[in-house]
Amino acid sequence: MKNGRVDEDAFRKFVNWQIKEGSHGLVPVGTTGESPTVSPEEHKRVIEITVEVVGGRLPVIAGTGSNNTDEAIEYTLHAKKAKADAALIVVPYYNKPTQDGIYAHFSAIAKAVDIPILVYNVPGRTVASISVETLARLAKDHPNIIGTKDATADLTRPSRQREVSGEDFIQLSGEDGTALGFNAHGGVGCISVTANVAPRLCAEFQNATLAGDYRTALKLQDRLMPLHTALFVETSPAPIKYAVSLLGHCQPDIRLPLVEPSEACKKQVKAAMVHAGLLN
Repeated sequence: MKNGRVDEDAFRKFVNWQIKEGSHGLVPVGTTGESPTVSPEEHKRVIEITVEVVGGRLPVIAGTGSNNTDEAIEYTLHAKKAKADAALIVVPYYNKPTQDGIYAHFSAIAKAVDIPILVYNVPGRTVASISVETLARLAKDHPNIIGTKDATADLTRPSRQREVSGEDFIQLSGEDGTALGFNAHGGVGCISVTANVAPRLCAEFQNATLAGDYRTALKLQDRLMPLHTALFVETSPAPIKYAVSLLGHCQPDIRLPLVEPSEACKKQVKAAMVHAGLLN
């Protein structure tokens, strides 16, 4: 953001930086991308820019969720039209749907749009949580529901999901601090917050876990853990934007109702970045 608008030039440079630093894929208009406060037009434009800049070099997983099923379908149809590779769709927030309601929501989207779908479960934000059983039922009934972003921090879930959905069902962590254990339990990656600030280190960490080199992964985890913590001292994404601004990639601007981090938060973020070797 810059002067109240999406800073398209900075965003294009940021996407290219992520690719150069070794990120395995990009997720435009995820929650860290301020999806709650961009307009529908801005939402769609950010996806279009990402696909354009990436140019097929990496998978683009577009955030297309909403607590309004019709709106989620509209966003997902747009993502397919924009040539995104997949859609990340969050469990409906605020409405607090039952498991039957969650199933019906995702079924409607999967039927309406033939695009690979990752179900995003983040009960800390949405209150409602999709159960292991409902997710397995969705994947069985809809071949284009191919996986999940799991931000529950419950390390029993990947094993339980693997048991009912099989090892080919894609499980990505959405919680950096537990991504090490998540991958050990059968996960195959992380849609990361910290990778917005330290993409190379996060990519190296994921490469190590995927190779089964957990000794190297643990060293990287130790280096990154203070940053994982600091980026959530105050409400995300304010600390992340501040951290990225220190690297010169964007302004720290953020839209209301969120505000810039406090001085205490900034101090902790800076210290964590120094610990990770991102700042002197």
